[in-house]
Amino acid sequence: MAQTNLIGQVRGRIEKTTVIGAAPNKSLETDSAIAWLSDIFLQFRFDAVRVTRLSSSVWRYRPLEIAMPYRATSYLVSIMTIWLFSLTFFSALGQIQDPSREKRRLKDFGLSLQRLKWDDRKKAAVEKRSKSKPKRNGDSDEEEVVRVETTLVVCDILVLDSQGRFVQGLNKEDIIVTEDGQPQQVGTFSLGGSASVPRSIVLIIDYSINQSGFVTESVEAAKILVDGLGPRDRMAIVTDQVELLTDFTDDKKKLTEKLDSLKARPALAINSRRFGSIIMWSQTGAHYSALLATLKEVFDDRDQRPIIIFQANGNEASMLQNSILPHPPLPPDNLSPGERKIANEYYKRLKRHEELISGSREFSLDDVYNAAEKSRATIYTIIPGYRLLGLSPEQQTKRGRAWDLKYTAGWLEATRGTRFARHVREAMPDWALEWGVDCEYREQNALAFLAGITGGWADFLEEPEQATNVYSRILSDMNRRYVVGYYPSNKQHDGKRRIIKIEVRGHPDYTVHGRGSYYARGPEESLSSN
Repeated sequence: MAQTNLIGQVRGRIEKTTVIGAAPNKSLETDSAIAWLSDIFLQFRFDAVRVTRLSSSVWRYRPLEIAMPYRATSYLVSIMTIWLFSLTFFSALGQIQDPSREKRRLKDFGLSLQRLKWDDRKKAAVEKRSKSKPKRNGDSDEEEVVRVETTLVVCDILVLDSQGRFVQGLNKEDIIVTEDGQPQQVGTFSLGGSASVPRSIVLIIDYSINQSGFVTESVEAAKILVDGLGPRDRMAIVTDQVELLTDFTDDKKKLTEKLDSLKARPALAINSRRFGSIIMWSQTGAHYSALLATLKEVFDDRDQRPIIIFQANGNEASMLQNSILPHPPLPPDNLSPGERKIANEYYKRLKRHEELISGSREFSLDDVYNAAEKSRATIYTIIPGYRLLGLSPEQQTKRGRAWDLKYTAGWLEATRGTRFARHVREAMPDWALEWGVDCEYREQNALAFLAGITGGWADFLEEPEQATNVYSRILSDMNRRYVVGYYPSNKQHDGKRRIIKIEVRGHPDYTVHGRGSYYARGPEESLSSN
């Protein structure tokens, strides 16, 4: 009887509701829905399925673990098949962006950062609770949502042979998945370039003053991503000023126009501020802030395969809590009186700068890492500037000096004839260069680590002309990956970190590059709490 009531409730509301598949950050699209339906009916039971009305009143059905007779099962399969097609249809409608919803997202983007407060005892950012429960993205007071909860975990993986070449031609039977050491059954499998698994791509680009030489070429290169969008892919653009330049759209003309608008924006005088006699402008972009806002706000249940391209040099790390950067060094003792006077003034400027910006954000780098892991997005980081990773300390110092001289010359040229020219600093003195290079190294290492824990990778943009190759490589990587989905045998909603290991059967020589963990849905996120 409970089954009949469930069917009647769903059938009676399916035509007037928005239907969302609520795997953790994944929509219940056709492939995963078929696998989910098969899993239910082949075992003659409802397994971990709850249907909930998320509105003024709440109704829900608990999981059923009872065997059903053949006739009831046959009838239920027929009804649920019809429902499946309806679900897919409404999911497709959901891809169409509501103009009013887009305006709200553009206006409200970054509000999640305002709710963060650094807790020095916990050494983590905590979210300040609002008095009223915040609405879900795009939800209205009148909207009813039928949400079907599954536990589908989706991973995109890159498979390389012993020579570092892409491995092609794999199929579902070739893949071995374990979670916390327990074998898992692969439920869905497709190629990365397949239209069956739509991609939700966010480009975050830093156009602050110290990136001005890279913006034009990078914007043109980013159009490669726009041209490479599939029929069901969507893309959004975010700037380092914590601005959602455009919400998710498949309109390639609109995306191209928004990218071109970045080239017309002046890098100087953005967010200029006066601190006593010191003028600071957008030398340090808020790229980590933009990334954290993206991870918290942009993706929702429709995004099966979230991807972020994050172009930034990482120097906002100096503004975060629990900074990873070392303090400025004291000048050496073996300086002449004249040199010491200059060195002391330089040291005072370094300390003043550190005091002004250190800890000015309400979150740490660890908070960014945690948000990235929980989002399940794959992040590719593009690091403009000279590469330090993989070099010896001597090579790092040599490259650091060459870049500093080039960088200072570029600033002099960029600010010539402007009110900022007198504030451009001289080249870094030798006694401070090792510290400066160490800061750059730590910033680059943090960006590379961020990409690694999400299954992506980092690349360097040492010259603006390299942007085309870097963005082309990213698009190729996305298309050549395999997208693997499975239903974890561990059904607990405990919010704990789960370790994933994916291998290719019979090929221990292959390297599988992808996300190594994810966080299970927590008790507070279960539908029963709504």
